[in-house]
Amino acid sequence: MVDRIDSRTRKRPQLWPVALLRIYTGVFFAWHGFGKLRGGNFVDGMSGFLESRLESSYGFYRPFLEFAVLPNKELFAFLVSWGELSIGLALIVGLATRYASFAGAFLVTNFWWAKGESFLAGSNHDAIWLVVFLVLALVPAGRVAGLDDGLSDRMRFLR
Repeated sequence: MVDRIDSRTRKRPQLWPVALLRIYTGVFFAWHGFGKLRGGNFVDGMSGFLESRLESSYGFYRPFLEFAVLPNKELFAFLVSWGELSIGLALIVGLATRYASFAGAFLVTNFWWAKGESFLAGSNHDAIWLVVFLVLALVPAGRVAGLDDGLSDRMRFLR
């Protein structure tokens, strides 16, 4: 048990850049999620954006947009806005960081497919966010300046 604690404390200083990335990403997504909730017109904005991008969206994803998302735009606007806010808050405090990061990766992958941009396109910010979320999911980002560190000994799923 002592060796495990010592190895954890030795690795902490090396992960502070990851903690900063986690907190910045959290603030970014919480800010945008809250803005969508507060703005009041996100449902119409989202559906208008998706309708304008249908032709450029990935072919395998277009039927999902046409037959699931657009007919249920209120539900999907709710899921996107609350998803962004929840993911952001979880990352800020470092709680269930891996799960929040995988959820964020799922969210931005859907954004990317809806836009239909190439992975290497300079305007594809979703690809950059996907990489950021995968990094946060694969390293113990919540174990530095986050609640995952204190709770992971009692809750194994947070490791």
